[in-house]
Amino acid sequence: MRITVVGVGLIGGSFAIAMREAGMASRIVGVDTDAENCKVALERGLVDEIMTLDQAVGCSDLIAITIPVDAIPLVAVKVLNKVNDSQIVIDMGSTKEELCEVIARHPSRGRFLVTHPMWGTEYSGAGAAVSGAFRGRVVVFCQQERSDADVVDTVTTIYERMGMYIKYMSAEEHDLHAAYVSHISHVTSFALALTVLEKELEDDRILDLAGGGFESTVRLAKSSPQMWVPILMQNKYNVLDVLREHIHQLQLLRKMIEKDDREGLAEAIKRANGIRRVIK
Repeated sequence: MRITVVGVGLIGGSFAIAMREAGMASRIVGVDTDAENCKVALERGLVDEIMTLDQAVGCSDLIAITIPVDAIPLVAVKVLNKVNDSQIVIDMGSTKEELCEVIARHPSRGRFLVTHPMWGTEYSGAGAAVSGAFRGRVVVFCQQERSDADVVDTVTTIYERMGMYIKYMSAEEHDLHAAYVSHISHVTSFALALTVLEKELEDDRILDLAGGGFESTVRLAKSSPQMWVPILMQNKYNVLDVLREHIHQLQLLRKMIEKDDREGLAEAIKRANGIRRVIK
C-alpha cells in the first residue's frame, strides 16, 4: 500500500513506523511544511520521500492527516477534492465535531474515516516518533456509518494489525470524553507547571526537591503549544465544563485543609482511589 502522511511529527511518524512494521506500506511519502522536520523524517527513514500535498495525493492509496486540529478540516477538504473512489483518507486528530461538520456534505465523504488513536507523549516532531506506539491502545472511529464499507474494513485491518482496539463514538461523544480523559490532564499540568515556576522565582530550591510524583504529574506541561492551543480552542466548551468541575473539587479540598478536616480529606482521597477501576 502506498501511504502519504501529512504532518510527519510524533503521531504521523509513529504511524509510518507502525505501517512498515506491520508490512502494510510499500512506499511512504511525507508532506510537511517544516524543512528541518522533513530532513529528520528522511534521515530516520520514516518516509521514503517528501512531496507537496497535490503530488502526494495523486500517487497514494491511503492519506493520513496528522497535523494540528485547527488545520485538519481545510486540508481534509483539499484532499477529498482530489481523491478517487479507490483512495482512503483518515485523520488522527484529538477533536472531531468541527471536522465532521466541514466534510459532512462533501461528494467524497465516503472515502474519509474519522479516527483518533488514543496515544501521545509530551514530545513533538519527527525525532519523537517511536516504534510500538499504538500497540495495546484504543482507536476511536467517529461517524463510521458515513464512510464507505471498504474504507472502514481497510482501516479496521490497519489498526488491528497495529495491535489497537476499536471503539465507536459520535463526534460529540468523542470530544466530550476526550475533554475528560486527555484535555483536562494537559490543562492541569500546564497550570501546575506555571504555579511552580512562579514560586521558584522566590525560592530556587523548589525544583531541587522535585521527585517522581512531581515529574509524572507535570510531564504533560512539556507538550507543544502548536498542538495544544488548537485542541483547547476547538474543544472549548467541553474543556470549560470539565474545568468547572475540576476547580470545584480543588475548592472542596482547599476548604478541608483549611478546616483541618482529616476525616473529610481521608474520605475524598478514598473516593479518588476509585480511579483504579478505570486505570489499572
